[in-house]
Amino acid sequence: MLKWREPKNPQSGGAERVSRAFVAALVSRGHQVYWFAYAFERCVRQENIDGIEIVRGGGKGSSIARAIRWYRLQEPFDLVIDQHHGIPWYAPWWCKTNSIAYIHEVLGPIWDAFYPWPLSPIGRCQERWTHWLYRRVPFWTPSNSTKTALLETGVRDVKVIPNGTDTTPLPDLESKPLRQPLRLVAVSRLAPNKRVDHAIQVVRILANQGIEAKLTVVGTGESASQLKQIVSAHALHD
Repeated sequence: MLKWREPKNPQSGGAERVSRAFVAALVSRGHQVYWFAYAFERCVRQENIDGIEIVRGGGKGSSIARAIRWYRLQEPFDLVIDQHHGIPWYAPWWCKTNSIAYIHEVLGPIWDAFYPWPLSPIGRCQERWTHWLYRRVPFWTPSNSTKTALLETGVRDVKVIPNGTDTTPLPDLESKPLRQPLRLVAVSRLAPNKRVDHAIQVVRILANQGIEAKLTVVGTGESASQLKQIVSAHALHD
């Protein structure tokens, strides 16, 4: 599997968690699995996690070349999972074996959350072009909405594999009357596209309407300092 990040990357999130579950299940069935990902500061080049051989190399500008170089030194693989998030690995054109594309979502407007104009429209056009280029490659995705978006760009074969869960759901919830202060929680990786700033704005709006609320934000990520600035700007430290 080719994927930007792996479980120990400081920016890993839900995509890495579900990917780890999938390939660990393949390992449990007797398959040999390698996971090639970007390197990060002070990482080791290779280690085993849950029976998965994690290999790290390169960054956003060099990882594809590093992956190709590493791949050509290995014994032949039976399948390559090209997992991309906006930018692919182009594996079907260099792996010389069975290949599928695995994506969690079509980014579309999410490009606008990460990049300013003109980079955001360039990213969106690049993504649509990539999906058209991959139109003959089988796709795996967790949702029907993503399947619909892929089919609209010309992709011909999309299989929906819903994400699983390793947590037992609560059978029911006790009724709870709303009292002030309202207790709110946002659980997320702190990234621009997660819109945690909207949760902070909710507290401000409630306060302006005379409703007391307490928000707990659980998570880490690159937007942490920006979110703290929003809290400070609206005097919501308490």
